[in-house]
Amino acid sequence: MRIGELSRRTGVSIPTIKFYVREGLLPAGRLTSPNQATYEETHVRRLRLIRALIDVGGLSVAAVREVIAAVDDPDRPVHELLGEAAERMVPGYGGAPPEEGEDGGGLVEARKRVDALIQEREWRCYPGSPAAEALAIALAALESVGHERFGEVLGAYADAAERVAGADLEYVARHVAREELVESVAVGTVLGDALFAALRRLAQIDASARHFGGKGERAE
Repeated sequence: MRIGELSRRTGVSIPTIKFYVREGLLPAGRLTSPNQATYEETHVRRLRLIRALIDVGGLSVAAVREVIAAVDDPDRPVHELLGEAAERMVPGYGGAPPEEGEDGGGLVEARKRVDALIQEREWRCYPGSPAAEALAIALAALESVGHERFGEVLGAYADAAERVAGADLEYVARHVAREELVESVAVGTVLGDALFAALRRLAQIDASARHFGGKGERAE
């Protein structure tokens, strides 16, 4: 197919396609003349992956380039490949760690709690990963506003997270192509978070009504 058809099928403008080629995100088409090139279904799939990572995952072009390199590495295990993509979608990935504040130790202690949680549950992830750091920051923030006891329900949250993660991977496992695997992670991580947040809110309304005797919220 010509670049015009590739643009129509993917919804990506021709200048943007050319930009992705220049940036090394998308392989160049096969030249059929000095000014003409043809593109294959692999280009369609790759463009969809790039757009999912940028539009849904919120990744920068540089971060997408790293994920693309992992996708194209046949020796990279699928587990590492999915982790490569998912970690880059954690808020604050690659940025400087937050400052501790005058009291100090809050974030340090939160990191210790996260490390202990990972060890206790025998999760196969490493302490200090972007996701672990994000959890530590959240725990430290809760403590800083006087809700340090929120940590008492951390185990229940971890139980729920394990069940949701299992559902995520069951969905992802239905795909075969490496690009589709990573695209599923991008979509599932971002939109799945929104989905889970909405479900959590609905469940909170019901739990509040049952616990405090209210009728919950009514849709207008």
